[in-house]
Amino acid sequence: MKKLIVLGLAGLLSIPVVSTAQKRTTKSTTSAQKAKQNAAAQAAAEKARQAELEQQQALQKQSEQAQQLMTTSAAANPSTRPIPPSDVMFKKTVWRAVDLREKQNLPMFSSGKQITKLITEAVKRGELQPYRSDTLNTPISAQEFFGNMTPAETSGGLTEAEKAAGFDAPAAVEDDGWGTPAPAPKKTATKSTAASTAVVTSGNELLPNELYKLEIKEDVVFDKKRSRLYHDIQAITLIMPAKYNSLGFEKPIASFKYSDLARVFRAHPEEALWFNSQNDAQHKNLADAFDLWLFSSYITKVSNVADARLEEQYGAGRKGLLAAQQAMEELIEFEYSLWSY
Repeated sequence: MKKLIVLGLAGLLSIPVVSTAQKRTTKSTTSAQKAKQNAAAQAAAEKARQAELEQQQALQKQSEQAQQLMTTSAAANPSTRPIPPSDVMFKKTVWRAVDLREKQNLPMFSSGKQITKLITEAVKRGELQPYRSDTLNTPISAQEFFGNMTPAETSGGLTEAEKAAGFDAPAAVEDDGWGTPAPAPKKTATKSTAASTAVVTSGNELLPNELYKLEIKEDVVFDKKRSRLYHDIQAITLIMPAKYNSLGFEKPIASFKYSDLARVFRAHPEEALWFNSQNDAQHKNLADAFDLWLFSSYITKVSNVADARLEEQYGAGRKGLLAAQQAMEELIEFEYSLWSY
C-alpha cells in the first residue's frame, strides 16, 4: 500500500515537469518559426529593394542614353553628303509628299518591312532622335513621339485595322444557369518587364501599315565644282493621314534628320529593305534606294517669301497638282539652261 502511494506521488510530481518541458519545446518551436518568418520577410524586402534599385538604375541609364543621343543628333549634319557652301552656286529648298501606297513606293512598304515600322522601332529602342518639325531645331522625347502617333479621337480607342482584326468584338459571357449572364472577367493590367516600353508606348498608336504618308525636305543644289544638280535630302517627316485625325487634316507626327535615318538603315540591313519584286537576290538597302531615287513623289512646297504651300498659292486638287508638275519642270529646265553648246 505504501508502495502504491509512493508511486502515485511520484507520478503526480512528474506531471508538472513534463508539462513545463512541452511548453519550453513549443515556445522554442514558435520562436524558430517567427525567426524564420522574419528572415523570409527581410529577404523579400531586400529583394524588392534590389528590384526597385535596378529599375531606377535602368531608368537613369535610359535617360542618360536619350540625352546622349539628343546631343549627338543635334550636333550632326542632316545631310549624308554635305556640299561646302563655297561650291553651292544655286540652292532651292523643296518639300515632296510620298504616298507609300503607290505602286512605285510599295518596295519600301512591304509587309513586315515597312519603313515606318523601322522608324518607330528605332525610336522605341533609343537609336533615333525625333524632332518636332523639319526645321530640326527642337528635339522631342520618345513619349511625345508616340503620343503624336496616337489618334486624338477613335471609336472605342481602336483604329480601323484593329477593328477589322476583331478587337472590337464584345467578349463572350457564360450563363450561370439562372438566366442571368455571368459578369465578364475583369482584365488585369500586366506590368511590362521592359521599363522603356512601359514608359514610352500606350498601345493606341497607329500601326505601321496605317502610316503611309511621308514628307521629304530636300535642298536642290547645283555644285559648281562638279557641274551637276544634287537632291540633298535634309529631313523626312512622318505624317498622320487625315482619316485618323479627328480634325480631318493631315498632321505631322515627327521629323528626322536624314543622316540619322541613313545610319539606322545601314545598321539594320535586314529590316531596312527595299524589296525588289523582279529579283529576290537584288534587294537594296533603303539608304541606297533614296540615293538612287527609287520612289515616286510630288512637290508640295517650294521655298518662297510667304512660306506657303502650292495648294495655298494655286488652289487644291487639280490646280495644286498642275502647280507641282510645273515646279518640277522648272527645276529641270533650270539645270538644262546652265549648259551651252
